[in-house]
Amino acid sequence: MVWFTICILTHSGVFASSWGFLLPSADIACDVLDKTSDIVYDLRTVVPQISSQKESLVDQTEKLLQELTNAHGVPGHEEKVRAVVHRYVDSLGTVTQDKIGSVICAQGKDGPKVMLAGHMDEIGFMVRHITDEGFLKFVPLGGWFDQVLLGQRVVVKTHKGDVLGVIGCRPPHLIPPDDRKKLVEKKEMYLDIGATSKKDVEEAGVRVGDPVVPDSKFAVMANPKMYLAKAFDDRVGCALMIQMLQTFAQERHPNVLYGVATVMEEVGLRGATTSVDVVDPDVAIILESDIAGDVPGIKPEESAVKLGKGPTLVVFDARMIPNLKLRDLVVDTAKELNIPLQFSALEGGATDGAAIHLHKSGVPTVVIGVAARHIHSHTSIIHRDDYDNALKLLVGVVKRLDVDTIAGLTR
Repeated sequence: MVWFTICILTHSGVFASSWGFLLPSADIACDVLDKTSDIVYDLRTVVPQISSQKESLVDQTEKLLQELTNAHGVPGHEEKVRAVVHRYVDSLGTVTQDKIGSVICAQGKDGPKVMLAGHMDEIGFMVRHITDEGFLKFVPLGGWFDQVLLGQRVVVKTHKGDVLGVIGCRPPHLIPPDDRKKLVEKKEMYLDIGATSKKDVEEAGVRVGDPVVPDSKFAVMANPKMYLAKAFDDRVGCALMIQMLQTFAQERHPNVLYGVATVMEEVGLRGATTSVDVVDPDVAIILESDIAGDVPGIKPEESAVKLGKGPTLVVFDARMIPNLKLRDLVVDTAKELNIPLQFSALEGGATDGAAIHLHKSGVPTVVIGVAARHIHSHTSIIHRDDYDNALKLLVGVVKRLDVDTIAGLTR
């Protein structure tokens, strides 16, 4: 019998424990004793190290979402987002760009081409006119609801650096009572950067044509599974694309993956139109943010989608009906893997799938989403469980997309 003494150091004191091991011979016992000494573990340092390692693994997704959503990138000005995407994907495959800025990462050697697309751009504005008094008139880049704009902080991206501003209109105190009840339209609003003349604006570096971005930082809410940020539409799709490439860099897959971060989706699906020509896919999965219906005023028949209840499958939008066999594959995979799945139908709006599914003679396409509250505003909210389950579902679906399965989608 060989005895070891293990000392455990904690903040409350030292605890010792002896352990005995029965060895088959004296020679082996002597050999073990020669190579072994008493063991001392200081839990004051070991436990924090273990906790830190676990936390670093868990928070990689949160870190990725924070980096992507904090980056500024309205349509046609996605360079900051593109830099983040490149930093993550350049080591994961063969990376190229189309001629308007969409990033394309090819991973794998043999098999059918599977395109995973999420768009980098977020809704924003562009400076269209500078008044003599130093106010900026703007045009929207993407779909804005006028009611969510007034009083919001924005950042004007200039050649001299970022300039902070706020969206304003006539003060309510100076508006006739009857007019106060009316919706203020964008054309009546302006950006105020604290200038008092056109010269002040020029000295700040602002020019007509400069992009304007919502000023809103990523934050974890009181419920730590709820994330608040601008641009979840569609940085959440970019994050899923990146993590899919990271996953399959370590696992075999029966296809060639093309992770694509497209540009200018919010102004007409432009990056999808060009990048699909480069990829020429056999099948496509669009990675999007979806609309949560779990807010006051939404009837269940309008949207039954709720945060925390699983990723969504878009069964209809204004410009695309998904390939039905691919839709069923997603549903069956979710059931097999015990992943909650919600269904969404959008009578207004479309995704990159509208352009991609009409490429050449057609591409079997489906949209998988992560629901967000308050979409197309300065801030929106997603649930971490929905994101994680979307990633699990995508991994399961892609593993099933072999030659025979994809061929069967169009028979």
